[in-house]
Amino acid sequence: MQRQDVESTVIDAIGYSRVLEIRFESGRIYQYYNVPEEIYNAMLVAPSKGKYFNESIRGKYSYQEIELKQSPPKEKSEKETTL
Repeated sequence: MQRQDVESTVIDAIGYSRVLEIRFESGRIYQYYNVPEEIYNAMLVAPSKGKYFNESIRGKYSYQEIELKQSPPKEKSEKETTL
């Protein structure tokens, strides 16, 4: 699903395709089911995405965590591998 980056201290991006998908700043991604498209559209224009999420989505729709964004493993430098 394609997500749109948003300005928020809590939410990184949101997308909608019959399912509302939210990527939080923590890197966790959740899908919320049976969310009307109007809720998604209202979230896009809400001045505070986190506040809107807490008031209009959290606890109101079933959801599932789908992915945890992880940083790629840190490569050892040449110096570290020769010690």
